[in-house]
Amino acid sequence: MYEAWGKRTLDLVLAGGALLLLAPLFGPVALAVRLRLGAPILFVQLRAGRGGRPFHVLKFRSMRPGDAPDAERLDGFGRALRASGLDELPQLLNVLRGEMSLVGPRPLPLEYLRHYSQRQAMRLRVRPGIAGPGVAAGRNAVGWQVRLELDARYAAAPATLRGDLMLLLGTLKVWLLGRGTHAPGHPTMPPFQGSNRLVEKDNYSSPTT
Repeated sequence: MYEAWGKRTLDLVLAGGALLLLAPLFGPVALAVRLRLGAPILFVQLRAGRGGRPFHVLKFRSMRPGDAPDAERLDGFGRALRASGLDELPQLLNVLRGEMSLVGPRPLPLEYLRHYSQRQAMRLRVRPGIAGPGVAAGRNAVGWQVRLELDARYAAAPATLRGDLMLLLGTLKVWLLGRGTHAPGHPTMPPFQGSNRLVEKDNYSSPTT
């Protein structure tokens, strides 16, 4: 019953409430991004949603624009913004639009689709989330293989209210402690290159965009 309608109801209630409660933060964060990093304020990128369908994920920008390596574009302000989780606030709009859930695997770039194994592609069975198993386990400090396996396990099992609340609390703890903002030896997270195995056509192959 929770998976059928309770999860979406919880998304709408909590995301709507969070937007009202956190509305006073949007202006100061947006202004800080504009003053420190310039325009645009929002980072908008196509990501893979449920079933591999593309959607535009929204975040406050944490890096300077340009083609330089991440390490050169990410300054102290950007690292602090990412560590706090405040850069994720605009994704509450993605939740209200039905593109994301509060809890689920993190939305990843479309080009990763072709690298998933059949097991890893199971993460596409559910809506991506703001909070989720990979974030609660340690965010970018957790390697790709472990993160994607946690995502697959989450998607394969029936969603429960208790499980989702535990992942929400785990994610909040990671954000409050500022953990896992980068992988060891990287400014953020290295690209996922997988095993170079194509995802079978009937198992969420990359859609035409």
